[in-house]
Amino acid sequence: MPRASILALLLGLIPGSVFAAPHIPVDGNQVVERLPSRADPVQRELRRLRTELAASPNDLRLAGALAQRYIEQARIEGDPRYLGYAQAALAPWWTQPAPPDPVLVLRATLRQSTHQFPAALTDLDLAVKRDSNNVQAWITRATVQLVTGNLAAARASCMRLYSRAPALVVQTCLSGVGSVGGQAAASYRQLVEARASHPPATADVAVWVDTQLAEMAARSGDDARAEAHFRQAMKADEPDSYLLGAYADFLLDHDRAPEVVRLLKDKTRVDALLLRYALALQATGAPEAKEATDALRARFDAAMLRRDTVHQREQARFELALRRDPAAAVRLAKANWQVQKEPADLRILADCALASGDAEAARLVRDWLRSSRIEDRRVAATAARLKAA
Repeated sequence: MPRASILALLLGLIPGSVFAAPHIPVDGNQVVERLPSRADPVQRELRRLRTELAASPNDLRLAGALAQRYIEQARIEGDPRYLGYAQAALAPWWTQPAPPDPVLVLRATLRQSTHQFPAALTDLDLAVKRDSNNVQAWITRATVQLVTGNLAAARASCMRLYSRAPALVVQTCLSGVGSVGGQAAASYRQLVEARASHPPATADVAVWVDTQLAEMAARSGDDARAEAHFRQAMKADEPDSYLLGAYADFLLDHDRAPEVVRLLKDKTRVDALLLRYALALQATGAPEAKEATDALRARFDAAMLRRDTVHQREQARFELALRRDPAAAVRLAKANWQVQKEPADLRILADCALASGDAEAARLVRDWLRSSRIEDRRVAATAARLKAA
């Protein structure tokens, strides 16, 4: 399968909130960032592609290659600037209503990362209408539909991958949908069997599959298997921000905050990872917890000034767990739920409903549990407490 297809799939599974908002330092002597070395192989490749594209700005092949590399770096580093660079590389075609197919899918991927889901689906619908064999478009389409809670449509998009994509990719797509749609055990079993029968062709696919399996096992309460899958995924040369956040959540859920501190202490440029780092510091009683919390507050305040709503899920968690403001948290959780409906979105909505006593939030949780049939032991436990309350 082409690397571009795998890349779009992997990036599509990353919520936009993993990307960092601008950080405003309070001390002029503070080191804000250490720039990548010019000798770094990735930076050398990006520099070469930029130079070539500058000489031929309308070369679609070059523009697409550079945009894909930027998107990959955004996935690894959680740095939203790379997404802006990717959009800039596609500038000659960006505003066209019907650009060439490669631009359609790249533009949809970038729009998805900033929660422009309807616009992303418009691009993807046109892409598959033009070419029903466009694997990348079907995968990205399934991802957007899954994130927005349209499980039936996501499953249908996954089904279109049959005979078009490797068996492991097809099953991972289907298991991702089934695991949150009432088929958790079967989805996990089928993906384990597919991985054994069809070893991952690339490291990216291996990490994607292992991360999916880890999250499925964690939701079902099989902590031993979840730990094993997370550790396998973490063997990647450069664990991406999504994996780091998911593993940190698993550790926090099991009162292993010191491990989170060690895992994320050098990864706090990404808002979602700074949040988990602050939560871990708070849990350990570390004096640095206040500094991390203040830094996170400044980032969210800056995002709100820009009317940036990509981070609402993380901000709701921040308000609930770090600022102890259930009323503010539930407002954010409900606003976020209108946009995306992943398991993490449901969990923070349920937690905020319980803490705030908000009846509407509680109803939203109950309705989704009934309609989706998602199986998540922690959400189920919270829902039971909501019912009792």
